[in-house]
This record gives sequence, structure tokens and C-alpha cells, in this order.
Amino acid sequence: MLRRFSLALALILTSTPVWSFETQATAAWVYDVTTGTVLMDKNAQTPIPPASMSKLMTLNMLFEALAEGRYNKDTTFAVSEKAWKMGGSKMFVKPDDRPTVDELIHGIIVNSGNDACVVVAEGMAGSEDEFARKMTARAQELGMNNSHFSNSSGWPDPDHRMSAHDLGLLAVRLIEEFPDYYPYFALEEYSYQGRVPANSRNRNPLLRIQGGDWQADGLKTGHTQEAGYGLVGSAVQDGGRRIVFVIAGLSSEQARAEESERIANWAFREFAMKTLAKGGQRVAEAEVWMGAADTVGLVPAQDVERLIPAGAAGKMTAEVVYAGPLKAPIAKGDQIAELVVRIPGLPDSRIALEAEADVPAGGFTKKLMTAAQVLMQRFFPADAPAT
Repeated sequence: MLRRFSLALALILTSTPVWSFETQATAAWVYDVTTGTVLMDKNAQTPIPPASMSKLMTLNMLFEALAEGRYNKDTTFAVSEKAWKMGGSKMFVKPDDRPTVDELIHGIIVNSGNDACVVVAEGMAGSEDEFARKMTARAQELGMNNSHFSNSSGWPDPDHRMSAHDLGLLAVRLIEEFPDYYPYFALEEYSYQGRVPANSRNRNPLLRIQGGDWQADGLKTGHTQEAGYGLVGSAVQDGGRRIVFVIAGLSSEQARAEESERIANWAFREFAMKTLAKGGQRVAEAEVWMGAADTVGLVPAQDVERLIPAGAAGKMTAEVVYAGPLKAPIAKGDQIAELVVRIPGLPDSRIALEAEADVPAGGFTKKLMTAAQVLMQRFFPADAPAT
């Protein structure tokens, strides 16, 4: 039988405004990387034109190849006429150049070079079309189910689409899987052979914000007439807490800068890390059947820390759920229950609870007493009418 009972959590929060947030973006996804908590989801599953934000997938393909040893940072690629003639944002490579992988990474991240993306695509797959096909297949393998690529640069195409959610997943992957390359995203300027002084500055507006309790360190802007202005951003707070966010469909470069800063401030200042329970500390007891003890303590294996919206203390609920009574023997450390924490506006949080101690099976006397209790309950139920 499934047993449930409510649990009071000792949690003190100051009284501050509620945690809802209205964004001007047509699509947005905000994610707390440290706790795995989605803080905002606005049209985040809808495929949209990602513009240059999809260059992150080109970089992912290149970073994976570097990690596998197929290339190194000194590997050089040829520059085709197609790459040289690319419009829009450019790294300004020429057909007689042989840029290194390291230079191309700089050119894609800092200069948002469409030409650099084509160089990488042709160098890795022979053609940009084949590279786009491989990008799409790899995205599906990574769980990015609302992504389809027609090119390597985000150049406008009706079939080139990504969702805000997929862009966010990709950003988290780049941060966690490629720590050696992630610092490139914080670079503010780069000029390939001194050719792009007017286009050498990273367009990410958050990189130039000074002071405060957080610092942005990535990732990629995007803009086309169809897509509007967008940004895949990440920032880290003093103490190490990190967020990733995606916004799209803003009306101007200024609107993108202002909305990015507003979202980062909201994500860091309207949510706080709180300890709900200490690892190894009993939070409840579960009934035991045919054991040397009638109950066993339930404990989390580690500290239970969750991101709590400001002002949510009075709205939180928690309950312990287990299938019981539990049959002995039970070994210390067995996962036998769940702590379910519910916070309005956030997904339910489920934490495994373990047995605090061993509970061996009961001896002959215990079994005899249990059998007697069963017979008493069968023939003299507690709700039987008085005679």
C-alpha cells in the first residue's frame, strides 16, 4: 500500500515579492545549472529562427572532433570561394588563407563569422549541406528534438530552426562538456590578422557589465530581420551558482541588452539556495512489517539543497511517499522512500530517502505476535459495531 504523509520543513525565508517575471522576448528559457531547475519557460519548445545563435551547434561539432583527437587547435583548413563571399558578420578570411582551428573558434565566437562557419563545415564534412545534415542528426542524438539545420552559420532559411529550450540545452552542454574551450566565450575582442578592427568586438552586451554579484561569461548573440534580436547567455554568481538563459524575438539591440540584464538580475536575486534537510539526518519514519523493529528512520544520503523563490516559504509543501509497511529485513542505505517537495511555479522535487539503520527480520516471537495481530484484525476489526 502506498503511504503518504505531510512533513514540516524547517525553512525560514524573508518576505519579498513573488517570483513571476514578464519578459518582452517572444521565446525564453531560463535554467539554473547548479540545481537543474527551470525558472522560466515561455514558448521554449517552439522552433524559431535562431540566427547566429545556432553557431553554437557548429562549435559543438568542432569541440567534439577536438575531444576525439580528429583535429587539434593547430590544424588548418582551406578557405573556399563560397566561404570568402559569405555576407553578414565575417572573420574576413581570404582564399589563400589557411586559418587554424583555434583562429576559427575565435572568429566564430567573437566575430560571429559566417565565413568561419563555412570554413569549418567544409573542412569537417566536405560541404556545408553535409555538415548541416550531420548537425541535425547529432542534435537529435542529444535530445534537441526541435532543431533542424540548413547551414552552419544561422543564415536565414525557412528550414533552419531551433527552439529556445534546445539552445539552452546546447549551452549547458558546451559549459559542462568542454571546459577547456568555454573561456573563449568570454573574450571581448578578436581580429584575424588585424583585418576586422571595426568588427572585432563580441556583441554579447553582458560581458561589459561591471560590478554586482554576478558576471556573464558567454555565449552567443543572434540577429536577422526574421528572428529579431536574441541571446544565449550564461552568468555565474559569487559562490559559484550558474544560470543559462535564452531570449529571442527582441525588437532592438538595446532591448536585447536591457532584457538580458533584467533576466540575470531576476534569476539571481529572486531565488536563493536553501538547505531543506541535512544528509544523514532523520526526516521521518516508515512502518516495518515482520522486523526486529516496528519502524525505520528515513534519511537523505546528502544535504537536500533546493532553489527557493523569494516569498515562497508559506507556499511550500512536502510529503514522504513509500510503499508500506516495509517488509524486513532492511539494510542501512536501502532506498525505500521519497521526499516530494512542491514549490508553486516550479517542478516537483523528488529526493530519495534511505534506511537510517539495519532492520533484521523478527524472530519466532515477533512472527507469532504479528500473526496474532493479523488474526485479531480479521476477526475483531476496529470498526466492528458494539454488541
